[in-house]
Amino acid sequence: MSSAANGNDSKKFKGDIRSPAVPSRVIHVRKLPNDINEAEVISLGLPFGKVTNLLMLKGKNQAFLEMNTEEVAQTMVTYYSSVTPVIRNHPIFMQYSNHKELKTDNSPNQVRAQAALQAVNAVQTGSMTLGAIDPSGMAGPSPVLRVIVENLFYPVTLDVLHQIFSKFGTVLKVITFTKNNQFQALLQFADGLTAQHAKLALDGQNIYNGCCTLRISFSKLTSLNVKYNNDKSRDYTRPDLPTGDSQHAIEHHALAAAFGTNGCFIAQVGFDEVCLIITCCIFVSDMRLSLFVGVYGDVLRVKIMFNKKENALIQMCDGTQAQLAMSHLNGQKLYGRPLRITLSKHTTVQMPREGHEDQGLTKDYSSSPLHRFKKPGSKNYSNIFPPSSTLHLSNIPPAVVEDELKLLFASNGALVKNFKFFQKDRKMALIQMGSVEEAIESLIQFHNHDLGENHHLRVSFSKSII
Repeated sequence: MSSAANGNDSKKFKGDIRSPAVPSRVIHVRKLPNDINEAEVISLGLPFGKVTNLLMLKGKNQAFLEMNTEEVAQTMVTYYSSVTPVIRNHPIFMQYSNHKELKTDNSPNQVRAQAALQAVNAVQTGSMTLGAIDPSGMAGPSPVLRVIVENLFYPVTLDVLHQIFSKFGTVLKVITFTKNNQFQALLQFADGLTAQHAKLALDGQNIYNGCCTLRISFSKLTSLNVKYNNDKSRDYTRPDLPTGDSQHAIEHHALAAAFGTNGCFIAQVGFDEVCLIITCCIFVSDMRLSLFVGVYGDVLRVKIMFNKKENALIQMCDGTQAQLAMSHLNGQKLYGRPLRITLSKHTTVQMPREGHEDQGLTKDYSSSPLHRFKKPGSKNYSNIFPPSSTLHLSNIPPAVVEDELKLLFASNGALVKNFKFFQKDRKMALIQMGSVEEAIESLIQFHNHDLGENHHLRVSFSKSII
């Protein structure tokens, strides 16, 4: 095989048969989406250096990128070997090519590829506007990305997003908010090409193993108007901005441009909604609710509604925990009845004023010893899972044996299907109940149960199956 890939034979060209370990400044890109365009392929190489040539093999879902130096190509291949790029939910694969250079012809496909390459290079040297990137007339990408975090098992903060996206270029502004019960963000880069590369590299990736999946699209906005620097919004070009009230971090016109004005949008900017409305068709005590919801965050206050005692208002420690609790618990059954959980417009649960008792329907748990997340960086953050029939037990004293624990969990009428001590640490065990609902009720019943020897049982949901 020759050392040059020739565009004259692009229809017959079979690509690289083997996967060479010898570095080359030509990179073979495979498993591209059918509707991939030239600018998207070029953007894969832009953060690492100059792309000097491009050969598209659209019929084979492949392409060849020629970088300006072998060192640049090595950096690119090394990076993408650990962080798989994703384009429209398609993982993209790349390797060094057998070819040392690319030769292109005047075929329509190659003329288009060269036009796209020239346009991108012109943008990089400042001689052309972003709108010229795609020779087909497609507008250049917006420098503002809209980010949705799905499967939000662990807290995701503004600082976490900034750290992730800053790997691809300068992040100018970030705004976080809640819409449709999803944690979202608007993030502005210095230019559209940087935003495009960040989108290509991160769309579909998980922030943490198996969860917190990034769904990224270009925003209709071209700039963000941030009024306050706090944990919900940040303008990194304006460190002098006040902390202010984060609920007004975005101007109304920006919200309208981002989401439209259908009259249904509530300006829930950032995770300010720390309160949940929980509806169950039977009365559940405030203590049981705090234990149940407390799996996903620290409960500060619980208020059982006076006229509707099947409803409760629960104040969490922060909005991220409120979102976690809602996403995991909404629709779950408790004592035979489905729970309905929504975010409340209230930011706090007010305690009754002195002399105005409410029959004990409002309780303050801010100093509860049962809080799971009061320590910064608590390992409990890495053990947040949806309700399941298998429970994780910990803090078991040495004298307690398997039969005692199985009898304890069967004492409320539930079925214990299986049990297993951890081999290396008998302070922990897994117990499988007859159903998810029975596991929920058992967690409420036996979390913090006194097992003697100054050991109180810790119960949480497990992702494991016995």
